[in-house]
Amino acid sequence: MPSFDVVSEVDRQELRNAVDQAQRELSQRFDFKGTDSSIEQNELVITIKTISEDKARAVRTLLEEKMVKRGMSLKGIDWGKFEQASGDTVRQVVTVKVGISSDKAREINKLIKEKGPKGVSSQTQGEQIRVTGKKRDDLQAAIALLKSDDLGIPLQFENFRD
Repeated sequence: MPSFDVVSEVDRQELRNAVDQAQRELSQRFDFKGTDSSIEQNELVITIKTISEDKARAVRTLLEEKMVKRGMSLKGIDWGKFEQASGDTVRQVVTVKVGISSDKAREINKLIKEKGPKGVSSQTQGEQIRVTGKKRDDLQAAIALLKSDDLGIPLQFENFRD
């Protein structure tokens, strides 16, 4: 039976490259001179530090631009609240979400069951969803359905098998 997997992943190397590019531009730009602004990454957690919320928003915009240029989706990014840090600085912790949560998996399964083509079924397997159907065209219609519906997370489709 033809099948494919629905996953939500982030290319960690592209994330690292986007953060490095943003950090490099941050050190070069005149409007950030003397602000002690920085972007630090630890796996899937990025920390933005600067002197004010306005500067933090500017750093966030810069980081978003670099991510989009590298083909990353901004749907899976959780922008934390601004926190006061030591020495009159502001910190924002940004978390990159990976995997499909059980709530989102239920939502995707329900969507496929209600609006998907007849004969297509889906089941959750950990942090991914396996979608099976009788015909390849039905699976392609299911992919189109998932792409058209905004679920709030970036989706990739892997392991398409006949």
